[in-house]
Amino acid sequence: MTLLAVHNLSIARGTVPVLEGVSLSLAAGRAMVLRGPNGIGKTTLLRCIAGLQPALEGVIEAAPDAIAYAAHADGIKATLTVAENLEFWAAIFGTKGIDHALDAMNLRDLRDRRGANLSAGQKRRLGLARMLVAGRPVWAMDEPTVSLDAASVALFAAAVLGHLAQGGAALIATHIDLGLQAQVLDLTPYRAKAPQDGGRRGAFDEAFT
Repeated sequence: MTLLAVHNLSIARGTVPVLEGVSLSLAAGRAMVLRGPNGIGKTTLLRCIAGLQPALEGVIEAAPDAIAYAAHADGIKATLTVAENLEFWAAIFGTKGIDHALDAMNLRDLRDRRGANLSAGQKRRLGLARMLVAGRPVWAMDEPTVSLDAASVALFAAAVLGHLAQGGAALIATHIDLGLQAQVLDLTPYRAKAPQDGGRRGAFDEAFT
């Protein structure tokens, strides 16, 4: 069963086109890794698929509320504890229970620690644990292993494998080998044609990832 399909998608960062004609299909139990140089539009593509910005053209097909998005920001409330953060997100997504998320990302011993008192890696693990309480079949994730040590990367990869085994799907922008049997989509061939502006767009893009 196809959980996500993208047809001939063209997207822009601000007013600057970055990708043209992107098509992909993601079935239940499958993962896809997005690759390409910095500035090519991986983040913009994920934001568009997640419904956070409109496409210039093309079609995105997914069931309503099918996609959970993990961006560069961890989305943590500093004054809440680890458990309270996850309970907050479970309430937002309309799901129940956080124990599986605490265990999957090795957060149980930190459940009563406030977000403000977590290390960068612990915050990242908590941010990723949100995906486990989302209850949504498609995970769209932007460089999810930033700030994670090798052991935490392994925990995250295991969580993704568990999600796939339960019929979910994952679309991940990463340069790290997560050990997944994933299709790789290089976005380089979809780079938008350079505008007739003396090359200024390339310099603009380099400020983004």
